[in-house]
Amino acid sequence: MGLIFASLENPLIAEMVEEIENRLFARGYKAIICNSMDNPEKEQQYLKMLMANQVDGIITGSHNEGIKEYRLSGLPIVSYDRYFETKIPTVSSDNQAGGELAAATMIEKGSANLMLVSGSIEKKAPNNARLTGFQQAASARQVPVRTVAFPFNATPTIKRATLREELASHHPDGIFCTDDLTALLCIQEAERLGLRVPTDVQVIGYDGSSYVQEYHPQLSTIVQPVSDIADLLVRLLFNRLEENDEKLLDTYVLPVKLLQRDSVRK
Repeated sequence: MGLIFASLENPLIAEMVEEIENRLFARGYKAIICNSMDNPEKEQQYLKMLMANQVDGIITGSHNEGIKEYRLSGLPIVSYDRYFETKIPTVSSDNQAGGELAAATMIEKGSANLMLVSGSIEKKAPNNARLTGFQQAASARQVPVRTVAFPFNATPTIKRATLREELASHHPDGIFCTDDLTALLCIQEAERLGLRVPTDVQVIGYDGSSYVQEYHPQLSTIVQPVSDIADLLVRLLFNRLEENDEKLLDTYVLPVKLLQRDSVRK
């Protein structure tokens, strides 16, 4: 089987790939893992390579839409957190609910000037709902939100400098980041400016990988059910491979939860 993901730098994606690979191996299948780095040309080359190697199916979490090789491959394909076509089922966490939960939590605990920090905003990405959910929940409570978006290839150095400027200039007292690694950078830059987390500024991330929970126990985060997502991706892939009669949905959304730790107020 082929696995195509935009980047394995995110601990959540690395954990998910491991979970998927373990499940494929248990079914007697090997995995070819492709790291496309959000590069359409690289992704096309990987798809051609997978087809040349006659893989039986593909699980993709790539960031690039409209790559015709997916449509032309004729292979069973399922997607994580990316919309492709109606014939390709998409599995995601409940991004909308996660964003709403982050906003509601910080506002209930006293934040009145929020900042939303996201990656690149893509038209066909389910995780855009993290932004929508957060913004709608804040608007319903009449709390302003400043949005900062980074491109996919933004380096930690660029992110640090931007976050430091935003913290110093706009003084948010609650920050929601759509991934945990950026949330950790926010905490570090806030502390460099002499701000106290969570007294002066609350921070919530999104993903909740085992790595972050174990090595950064101070971070409050919206936790994706990685094991359940991996289970469903593999089950749907084999459903398509075996051509079962079960009618598949276009999208499958799994629930999230808030892991509340020291970066939000008690």
